[in-house]
Amino acid sequence: MNKKNVIIIGAAGRDFHNFNTYYRNNDYYNVVAFTAAQIPDIDDRKYPSELAGSLYPEGIPIYPQDKLPQLIKELDVDECVFAYSDVKYENVMAISAIVNTAGANFTLLGPKSTSLKSTKPVISVCAIRTGSGKSQTSRKIIEILMENNLKVIAVRHPMPYGNLVAQKVQRFATIDDLKKHNCTVEEMEEYEPHVERGNIIYAGVDYEEILRAAENDPDGCDVILWDGGNNDFSFYQADLTITIVDPHRPGHELSYYPGEVNLRLADVAVINKIDSATPENIASVISNINKVNPNATIIKAESKITVDNPEIITGKRVLVVEDGPTLTHGEMKLGAGTVAAERLGAGELVDPRPYIVGKLKDTFKTYPNIGALLPAMGYGEQQLKDLEETINNTDCDSVIIGTPIDLSRIININKPCTRVHYDLEEISSPNLNEILQDFIKQHKLEKR
Repeated sequence: MNKKNVIIIGAAGRDFHNFNTYYRNNDYYNVVAFTAAQIPDIDDRKYPSELAGSLYPEGIPIYPQDKLPQLIKELDVDECVFAYSDVKYENVMAISAIVNTAGANFTLLGPKSTSLKSTKPVISVCAIRTGSGKSQTSRKIIEILMENNLKVIAVRHPMPYGNLVAQKVQRFATIDDLKKHNCTVEEMEEYEPHVERGNIIYAGVDYEEILRAAENDPDGCDVILWDGGNNDFSFYQADLTITIVDPHRPGHELSYYPGEVNLRLADVAVINKIDSATPENIASVISNINKVNPNATIIKAESKITVDNPEIITGKRVLVVEDGPTLTHGEMKLGAGTVAAERLGAGELVDPRPYIVGKLKDTFKTYPNIGALLPAMGYGEQQLKDLEETINNTDCDSVIIGTPIDLSRIININKPCTRVHYDLEEISSPNLNEILQDFIKQHKLEKR
């Protein structure tokens, strides 16, 4: 039997999961390499033998994606599997053209090949784009389920940027666990809001092992909540699929991979941020939902914003720091910090670009359309230092922190700063509580 040589094109997330679920023990294929994009400093490593299994005693090398054509020829590759998310269709197909031109087949694996079955009921929360409001929706769902005396274990889409073996299965129950696992800023942004509310969240690399650990969590488990990141579709077979749609980016729900997959899979489509979107954009999004998934229940919601110290914003020259992935591959032109600045009458939004240093220069070079906002990039220690220096260099009166965590806790900011908080608030019926009450009854989860 001649094995097919395969390259998995990824970004330290879906790529590893596709390998683990479909290729790791598959005698018909030989995965010769991964390629890496989107995330800095993850190429030129190996997917370690401890995770790769008996067919790969040497592990599997990870190369930069720009080496793809030469790798296909040098490694005699038959098939390239595209395995990352939040990507415009034209970019996906541009990569397919590169792959086909080099002589290999281009493949997309779907849920049937990669979704794991849980012994517990599963709710998946996904989105059409990064920065749509998925995390605040997840928090709202967990709050409702906890009010019904249910133990909810959240499982987050992977962000394995460090030691992959050490990150095989990670459990976060306290703030100290974030330090224990050497979390990056992006990881803390996703995990910290959960643990602050007394909820347990898992993440890591091997999502079969993670699922079984979550199902048997020492604190108990009634429901698994898939907190999908980077607009990926769920790694787990879902009993209820909720997809967040962003009216600030109308049309993206039908033009990004795999955002449209999430929309077509949705039992419930939540249109978030309607308080800051135009009626025309909201109508466009509703029309597109009805076009591809007319059976989906539509919920309209606001992203309710509160600010710790409004006086730090009103009339001031402010630097706005927003969630990194939302501004970079998410392509958003504003975030919660920007909305807060506008609503509270900031005197000026100060452009950080004259003051940026180090690796942040590379970020703005890669994503030139970020504009006069500062993405909170903190994938590694150097990026975090560069973020701190850039903020402190910037000539402004104060700093608005629009990220899900308090940056001033992990870096030293030498000027007044204030946090922006944002939560989901539904304004239509049916709402999430009604949807979840039906879910509880369907799965016989009522607690006496």
